[in-house]
Amino acid sequence: MTAVLETQTPSVRSESGRPVPLGRLTVVELRKLADTRAGLWLLIVIGLATVGTSAIMLGWATDAEQTFEGLFGFGMLPSAVLLPVLGILSMTAEWSQRTALTTFTLVPARERVIVAKLAAGVIIAIASTVATLALAAVANLLAGALGGDGGWDIAGSLIWQGLAMQVLYVLMGLGFGALLLNSPLAIVAFFALPTVWTILGETIKALRTATGWIDINTTTTAMGEANMTGDEWARVGVSAAIWVLVPLALGIWRVLRREVS
Repeated sequence: MTAVLETQTPSVRSESGRPVPLGRLTVVELRKLADTRAGLWLLIVIGLATVGTSAIMLGWATDAEQTFEGLFGFGMLPSAVLLPVLGILSMTAEWSQRTALTTFTLVPARERVIVAKLAAGVIIAIASTVATLALAAVANLLAGALGGDGGWDIAGSLIWQGLAMQVLYVLMGLGFGALLLNSPLAIVAFFALPTVWTILGETIKALRTATGWIDINTTTTAMGEANMTGDEWARVGVSAAIWVLVPLALGIWRVLRREVS
C-alpha cells in the first residue's frame, strides 16, 4: 500500500522518514491548483478576463480614464472575484476528490498541509497582482499610442492595498472551503452569504450601522481608493475577523479532527 501511495504522489515522498519540507509541500499545492480541469480552466478564465478588462478600457473608456492607475484598478476585479474560488477548490480537493487518505498518509501532520495551502493561496494572490500590474503597464503604453491619457501616476498605497484585498479574499475562500469541505456548497456560501448580508444591510435601517463594520463587501470598497484612513482599516479588520478568521479557524479545527476514510 505504501509503495502504491508513493508512486501516485512522488513529489511529496519524504526521505529517511524525515518530514516533507514545507517548501516542497507549498510547491505541490501550487501545482495542484492547475492539476484539475476546474482549476486549470479557472486560471485560464481569470487570465482572459484580466486581459478583457484592458481591452474594455482601451475600447470604451474615456481618454482621461485610460491611465496606469485606471487600468490596474479595473484589471484587479476578475482575480478579486475568481481567485477565492481557486482557494476553495484547493482546500476541498482532498475531500471532494477522495485523496485525503493518500495526502494524510504521506504527510500525517495535517497542519503542515493546511499551512502549505495557505501559503500557496497567498503566493497566487501576489502573482496575480504582479501580473495585473504588468498587463496594466502594457495596456497603458497602448493607450498612449492610441491617443488616450497614458499617464503613469499611481498612488503606491493603491498597489499594496490591492494586494492586501486579493490576499484577504483568497484566505476567505480557503476558510469557507475548510469549514464546509464541499466545493459546490462552499462556493455558493462564499458568494451568497455576504451578498445576503449586504442586501439586508441596505434594506433594513436598523442594520445599516452594523453593516458599515460587518459587511466585507462594503468595508473593502475603501481598499480601491488611495490612502485609507485608520477608521477604514478598522472596519476592514472587523469584517475580516468575521468573514475570514472565524471560518478559517473553525475550518482548520474541522480538518484536523475529521476522520479520513
